Amino acid sequence: MQFKTAIVVVTAVLATSGATAQEARNKKKASRRPQQTNYLETGGERKLEVVYKKIAGKELKLDLYYPTARRSQKCPVVVFTHGGGWAAGSRYKAATGSFAVVFGQLLKQGFAVAPVTYRLAKKDRNVAMRDCVIDCKDAIRYLAKNSEALGIDPMRICVMGDSAGGHIAQMLLLASAEQLPGDAELANVPYRMIAGVSWYGPCDFEKTDLFKHDDRADFRDRFGPRILQSDSGSTDKLARYREVSPINYLSKDSPPLLMIQGDKDTTIPVKHAFYMKKKAEAVNAPVETMIIRNAGHNWRRVDADIDPSREAIIQRTVKFFVDHSQE
Repeated sequence: MQFKTAIVVVTAVLATSGATAQEARNKKKASRRPQQTNYLETGGERKLEVVYKKIAGKELKLDLYYPTARRSQKCPVVVFTHGGGWAAGSRYKAATGSFAVVFGQLLKQGFAVAPVTYRLAKKDRNVAMRDCVIDCKDAIRYLAKNSEALGIDPMRICVMGDSAGGHIAQMLLLASAEQLPGDAELANVPYRMIAGVSWYGPCDFEKTDLFKHDDRADFRDRFGPRILQSDSGSTDKLARYREVSPINYLSKDSPPLLMIQGDKDTTIPVKHAFYMKKKAEAVNAPVETMIIRNAGHNWRRVDADIDPSREAIIQRTVKFFVDHSQE
């Protein structure tokens, strides 16, 4: 009996020691991870968790960061629309990685920055791409409507996004203020878009071949449900696809757009940038492209170092906004 008791005690001690050792290893790993932050640390004025509209019992919010240098009485603002396949992600992405670098530099250049939350097109939510776009347009309408109190210039609004957010950014830039109406309280608010940057965002959903990065025969339309799963707007499939395709809003009067795409991106192939550029040349619209060699989605390295570098991508992005804010 004493022998059995000893075995139980030893086993318990060993189990406890193992758990304690594992906890220590977990704590050590956690201490090495960078601290996640929701907000840009700018040292300047910030308005955080601003509710710009309520819909379906949900508050949609944005953050507003003010310039840290050379702030004018009414400054231009860059609206940020995050990626995540229209079904994931958050505006807090603005405070991470290359985005934080871009926005930190823009704040120093006299821009305000406004990352936006929008409804996500998840299953059984009755939310589609058009609703994501409408929410972001309403965020711009809110900023414009309250521009005097917020100290921003509604006639100098820029937009930037990545992936799905790059698509939304193109839509915000190219569709007129009146198109894709949303909250009635934000209707008929005038504003002017002056420039947009899309990082690896798609431009056309009707032309599904643009999403084929290879010649596979069993290609599947991955984004159809996210275009159609809403009872708002037209019920016609083709009309829905065309409505959320930025290329259909392109004209000679469009504000300048910069599309930056990776040539080895299999999620949103580089074909989108080439196709948008071709359409832009046909209608004499101001579209520029920057093609990143050896780059997959999110600027992932594929086979070799990406070229131009991430630093060059950031520099070109910031310069594009600076150049067009002064026109």
